[in-house]
Amino acid sequence: MDPDDEWGVAVVATVGRQLKLRREAVGMRAGEFGKATGYGEDLVYKIESGKRIPRPEYLDRADEVLGAGGLLAAMKEDVAKVRYPKKVRDLAQMEARAVEIGVYENSNIAGLLQTSEYARALLESWQPAYTPEDLERRVAARVARQAVFERCPAPSLSFVLEEGTLRRKVGGTMVRRQQFERLLEVGQLSYVFLQVMPLDSAPHPGMSGRIELLKFEDGTAVGRSDGAFNGRPVTDLRQLRILELRYGAIRAQALPPEESLAFVDQLLGAT
Repeated sequence: MDPDDEWGVAVVATVGRQLKLRREAVGMRAGEFGKATGYGEDLVYKIESGKRIPRPEYLDRADEVLGAGGLLAAMKEDVAKVRYPKKVRDLAQMEARAVEIGVYENSNIAGLLQTSEYARALLESWQPAYTPEDLERRVAARVARQAVFERCPAPSLSFVLEEGTLRRKVGGTMVRRQQFERLLEVGQLSYVFLQVMPLDSAPHPGMSGRIELLKFEDGTAVGRSDGAFNGRPVTDLRQLRILELRYGAIRAQALPPEESLAFVDQLLGAT
């Protein structure tokens, strides 16, 4: 757990304490409980002390062995949220409220558009390397954010991707084909505008880094850009206006949505 994630730390500690109290209430030692559930004694101690996040199947098995009647299994929902990094949870909460989301990405395909296989291949390239558990945790968190596509009413979503991000060979052939198919599927949704910035385009305001803009129903907004305001999120109207101007210029310079989808389809055919 991230020590700065106070809510997450509290949830994991509470779940661990409840597991321990329930185990002790039925008179089982940690070793006995581990054998009964099929988990090691060391893992039992780590979970009960709040040092490890229990997996859903662990809570299901604990509920069964300890005869908790569903009380322990019911904690899976909160634990599932804790498994996602705090920054991702915060971003997902904002995306869930937004009525309009705009993203320009110049280093890789935007997270909201990534397949799980693409996300995994991308994260596997990072240094220092993630542990297998942390890698899967981050992949799951990235994919979970895509629930924004299932909202009703749906928000307005626009994406501008650099051609170079599409041509970069992230993962094998099948990973790339599935990713292109995902882009074509999403790009055909009525509330999604997907554009590609060609490599031979003239210089544009996005060359200084990624831009993301989220607008909410109450008229407020938040934005962030790698190349402005030290990369921190901004809500000031003047600063937001600057990001909106840059994003608007980028969209105007990119290929129109229909041409962009045709370009992605061409890449799919050549993969």
